[in-house]
Amino acid sequence: MSSYDRQMEDLPTGFGKVLAYHWALTLLIIAASSIGFLMLFSVADGDISRWAQPQMIRFALGLTVMTIMAFIPIHTFRNLSFFVYLFALVLLVVVEFAGNSSKGSQRWIDLGFMRLQPSELMKIALVMVLAFYYSWLDRDRVSKPLWLLPPLILTLIPMALVLRQPDLGTAVLLFAGAVVVMFLAGVSWWYFATGASAVAGLVFAVFYSKGQSWQLLKDYQYKRIATFLDPSNDPLGAGYHITQSKIALGSGGLSGRGFMQGTQGRLNFLPEKHTDFIFTTLAEEFGFIGGATLLLIYLLIVVFCVASAVSNTNRYGALVTLGVSATFFFYFAVNMSMVMGMAPVVGVPLPLVSYGGSAMLVLLAGFGLVQSAHIHRPR
Repeated sequence: MSSYDRQMEDLPTGFGKVLAYHWALTLLIIAASSIGFLMLFSVADGDISRWAQPQMIRFALGLTVMTIMAFIPIHTFRNLSFFVYLFALVLLVVVEFAGNSSKGSQRWIDLGFMRLQPSELMKIALVMVLAFYYSWLDRDRVSKPLWLLPPLILTLIPMALVLRQPDLGTAVLLFAGAVVVMFLAGVSWWYFATGASAVAGLVFAVFYSKGQSWQLLKDYQYKRIATFLDPSNDPLGAGYHITQSKIALGSGGLSGRGFMQGTQGRLNFLPEKHTDFIFTTLAEEFGFIGGATLLLIYLLIVVFCVASAVSNTNRYGALVTLGVSATFFFYFAVNMSMVMGMAPVVGVPLPLVSYGGSAMLVLLAGFGLVQSAHIHRPR
């Protein structure tokens, strides 16, 4: 009998699974989503049918999927990991040739009742396949150069397809999630230090080459960088989004203007107010207290996931839990940094809060994996 099979022997059954269910994590997920419903109701001027109601229906469906997945043994998902990855990869290829376009990006497949964004599914599929790979691989081979090639190939192929859409934000999240799984699986930190040094060197070369005969970027691309560093350079053009976002964030103060009393969102100064920039509406109406409350909920979700992974001796379950929690963390960290002007605007939604079907359903399915790993972890 293998060590993996021995780990699967002492698992909860029947009502024991209900007792082992991570109820606190579920309540935090419901709390974060409820804040989203409230904000979507507000930015729609009190029209619940516009954004809030469809989001509630998607959440109810996603919560059902999460609960069903929770009671399926985690080794079932382990065995399906590569097939889920291949399915997501095929969908990305379909988007390349037959996807729907919107605002210059080709990211969706029209299913009639909803638009599916395969890149969202790939975020979880990539975590699953990498967790499977490192749960199968002998630990003494983890840092061997030859055995680093498969996870790099598994990561770079979907990244290339996502960048062609183009969707820089999702490509960054795919890469970040993969790096976390690889690092926690035990890949030597020297690889990551070398990669970070190469990125730092490239950034230096980009700035140093400006005005030189070997300039690495086009003039308009340098202008975009300048606008990111100082949005006032183009307040009505490329800097408009972040300028309006900062105005909304600052006007909220400590306790905010009050529910449905924000001006930036309600008067349509704030673009994408129900998706990428919904956090600024929360901060404007409920101030620092409202924003900090949501951030605390997010951090508690991450803490509970990490605590579950640390107590899990099943390698696949621990890695997939950490991978999902890292992806969730990067979701809200990038979005909040973006709306505060600390990162470029790359189109990353606020998890469980921003309006959107694919992101909500896939993220809840990811938490279904976390719950399954938590319930079925060896005692």
